[in-house]
Amino acid sequence: MGLHRFLAFDLGAESGRAVVGTLKDGCLSIEEVSRFPNEPVQVHNTLYWDVLALYNQVLKGLREFARRYGDSVEGVGIDTWAVDFGLLDREGKLLQNPVHYRDHRTDGVVEEMGRTITPEELFQRTGIAASQIYTSVQLRSLRRSRSPLLECAARLQMMPDLLTYFLTGEGPCERTQAITSQLYDPRKGQWNEDVMRRLDLPPAIMPELVDPGTVIGEIDERIKRNTGLKRSAVIAPCTHDTASAVAAVPAQDADWVFLSSGTWSLLGAITREVCTSPEAFSAGVVNEMTLGGFLLLHGIMGLWLLQQVRAVWHRQGETYSHDDLVRLAEQVPQAGALVDPNDTRFLAPSDMLQAIGQYCIETGQHPPEGPGETARCILESLALTYQRGLDQLARILNRRFNVLHIVGGGSKNSLLCQLTANATGLAVVAGPSEATVAGNVLVQALARGYVSGPGEIRAIVRRSTETVEYLPQDTRRSEERYGEYSRILDKARR
Repeated sequence: MGLHRFLAFDLGAESGRAVVGTLKDGCLSIEEVSRFPNEPVQVHNTLYWDVLALYNQVLKGLREFARRYGDSVEGVGIDTWAVDFGLLDREGKLLQNPVHYRDHRTDGVVEEMGRTITPEELFQRTGIAASQIYTSVQLRSLRRSRSPLLECAARLQMMPDLLTYFLTGEGPCERTQAITSQLYDPRKGQWNEDVMRRLDLPPAIMPELVDPGTVIGEIDERIKRNTGLKRSAVIAPCTHDTASAVAAVPAQDADWVFLSSGTWSLLGAITREVCTSPEAFSAGVVNEMTLGGFLLLHGIMGLWLLQQVRAVWHRQGETYSHDDLVRLAEQVPQAGALVDPNDTRFLAPSDMLQAIGQYCIETGQHPPEGPGETARCILESLALTYQRGLDQLARILNRRFNVLHIVGGGSKNSLLCQLTANATGLAVVAGPSEATVAGNVLVQALARGYVSGPGEIRAIVRRSTETVEYLPQDTRRSEERYGEYSRILDKARR
């Protein structure tokens, strides 16, 4: 196969990195060449992404590649989180910094949209359930506030497309991002213009659509001179980070389910068709896409809760690493408080510790005390939420799952993996933690003809990474805890 090098930029909600992926003799090796924070900026009442700082880090990553490996790279791929976007004017200039999906401008907009198109119909038409984070809701909030931005906009660019546009002057939207907008028709494979018109949104601003593995174009000559590169094309991987991670799940059979675990937990299964049944709507699942198929998944506010309690303790002068919290949580018995990670109060609280305490009091529980109890509460609650989600997926799809693959940063959290195995009763295979980067690089390799398809990508990942298996333990106690968890959720919803 020879040796082929690619550069992947993986931007998450907290940080980003530039990673070199080298494909040699059927195996993939990766090397992180830079890492940088992704810090939102609050200006008055609006929370923005600092997209120019992110773009500057992309340029630094290109320079570092050239310094280490020379002036030629076979592909540059960018993946990011979903739903957020920038708007360009008719001259191709950015109208404002992209706004964060946790910003409060969308409060109440879902309910307002429901008077125009019901949540059930929107789910039928787009495969996406109602939530205030989606692109559709963010755009509709501009109408509600009578913002002039939509009148001035000539093109919408999802976050990875915006960075690609800065590099190449081209900005098509790759489909794994497009579907997260809630403005895409997954059955026809095109923008849903009827939905946009009913929401009073302009279809003309939506960009061209492309598939994962599309070569977008060469990096601008000025950028090449600035970074030391001479040959460097941008290739669209699965530009939604979850889709990239799922593309690299090292599964071998058809009876598996995945959990992409990070700031968000995305729990789901690959499907051949979009699923918009009444049961799917009631369960709150969404349809997304990856290389070679659709995804039916639950979006769960994952390790975000743990990240935010760490931030509270840090402000109080106490610093705990993730490993510290796992160690402390392992010392706490399985009998404490439980929460619903998807309760809306946890979306963007000013103090996550207070939000958890309030939830516990309202549901008749004693709030966790100290870092160990708090971390245990969060991790056990996540595991039980995964059990509930898997039960729903199995019923909706009429499938039985034998293995749960956990990829992403959460795959390194040994306590979360074991609690998840206990709760679900499934064998858990943890790893790779770098699935998103692996998927990004290998879809680029697919575009260049070095990989034949999704099956070979999974085989390469299996050959290239070590995984850890967790088998269910103490399932009887886990069943008891699931009963407690279910009663707590019932109390919270009254």
